[in-house]
Amino acid sequence: MFDIATTIPTTVAGVERRPDLRGKVAVVTGASRGAGRAIALVLGEAGATVYVTGRSVRGGSPTEGLPGSVDETAELVTARGGLGARVDHTVDAEVETLFARVRREQGRLDLLVNNAWGGYEGYDGATFDAPFWEQPLSRWEGMFTAGVRTHFAASRFAAPLMIEQRSGLIVGTVAWAFGEYLGNLSYDVAKAAVVRMAFGMARELRPHGVAAVAVAPGFMRTERVLAAHAANPFDLAATETPEYLGRAVAALAADPNLMEKTGQVLTAGDLAREYGFTDVDGRQLAPFRMPDGE
Repeated sequence: MFDIATTIPTTVAGVERRPDLRGKVAVVTGASRGAGRAIALVLGEAGATVYVTGRSVRGGSPTEGLPGSVDETAELVTARGGLGARVDHTVDAEVETLFARVRREQGRLDLLVNNAWGGYEGYDGATFDAPFWEQPLSRWEGMFTAGVRTHFAASRFAAPLMIEQRSGLIVGTVAWAFGEYLGNLSYDVAKAAVVRMAFGMARELRPHGVAAVAVAPGFMRTERVLAAHAANPFDLAATETPEYLGRAVAALAADPNLMEKTGQVLTAGDLAREYGFTDVDGRQLAPFRMPDGE
């Protein structure tokens, strides 16, 4: 039921079809697992050549002990045009090398999905949910150095490729869309910064025909969430698979009127209604809102 390697329906005049991304080149960062892996698989299924990046590699120590590696993601996408790259997005030289490789091998770049994120290292629920004056200062550094800055650096090296061809899309994945407080000050401010980054990038890229947006999923059944559920079960009825977000990104990348959305913060739920796709279980979940009182 929750298999992410499935079809990608969009609906036109009542007939389902897949976004056609053949000939397009994409980079998806933070694709060892979770949303990044699902996005990469969906884009590959749609025909794109997809470069997937991450810090976790087969045979190495998995990030935060979670399953999945960039090698495994690349293998899953390989039949559809997947290429793996071990990249630490906090190291600028590695990021620059990645986009130099894309230029050398493909000569173009149509889509960058900034999904790499940091700040969860040493995560524990007690301190993560604590008031800001009880938070370790290292958490702020993690969120902004391994989170916000990684989005900026990848975009910095990707933009020239897109500007040269006068087309392209930069997507920043966020957990913030409606202004509700996310419960952790560092996390809340960092995600708001990604939204504002998309707005600013859109302003500067618009004259070059390149779009930038932030896209928020709902409550996703990622490996981290499922591990938490296994430890302390909770209701998963309102959750969605990471592929729901992947389908949103694929639909955006195939939209010929994409520039009308540049600079906006969008949600997987709203895009599902606009483009006509569903989650893997056939549901079309509404945009996620934080529970009352949060």
